[in-house]
Amino acid sequence: MIDSHCHLADKQFSKDLPAVLRRAQEAGVGRCIVIADDLDESEKCLFLAEKYEQLFCTIGVHPHAAKRWKVEDLERLRTLLASSGKVRAIGEIGLDYFYDHSPRDVQRDVFRVQLQLAKELSLPAVVHCRDAMDDLKTIIREVDPSSLVLHCCAEKWEDVLPLVERGYFLSFTGIATYTNAHGIRRTMRLCPLEQLMIETDAPYLAPVPHRGKRNEPANTVEVAKLLADLKKKPLAEIDAITTANTVAFFRLPA
Repeated sequence: MIDSHCHLADKQFSKDLPAVLRRAQEAGVGRCIVIADDLDESEKCLFLAEKYEQLFCTIGVHPHAAKRWKVEDLERLRTLLASSGKVRAIGEIGLDYFYDHSPRDVQRDVFRVQLQLAKELSLPAVVHCRDAMDDLKTIIREVDPSSLVLHCCAEKWEDVLPLVERGYFLSFTGIATYTNAHGIRRTMRLCPLEQLMIETDAPYLAPVPHRGKRNEPANTVEVAKLLADLKKKPLAEIDAITTANTVAFFRLPA
């Protein structure tokens, strides 16, 4: 099993990351994709990926940090992306109109330039979206990247269907285990298994029965259990399929 999206460079893991990784291994989560939110954190993610064999990482600027983007950051982004074989995607990039921590026009510009770079370099893009699906889909249609995952998918099926029809992936978190998450579970049911990944988004969004606590990669199994129930498939089959999807998407070693 692979946690396809976690923030292990977050300060919440600064004191006990080895124990966190050990619990993940014991739970059957053999590898993790460590996700960056800005370029400084990208360097921390890269450090962790180089230090731990089971970790791989992304490099990118989250919409919350888009307001700090400078012209020279594009070259810094290129340099980081080329610095190690442990870097497997550009992300987390996208749009967030819920918090609006960065001006929306700036978010769109920074998302577009990073998505274009992902296309240019033939790298997957890990995409964040909150309350911005129309603009997100417009930019994706314009750029037409070859490989993309909408992480922490919480949208209605009808809203994400155009992305699935373009061959892109959806990734689901522990939010889907919450009592009122009926729409997310419907989207999980309808998403083709071959275009689906699972994640924790740790340290955020701990699933039931761990809700309210710090999330960590070991809890990926709770998302897998829910998916097995929704798809009426054995857990082992869900594990095998989502793992294969993640390996292929991030081009991980077999």
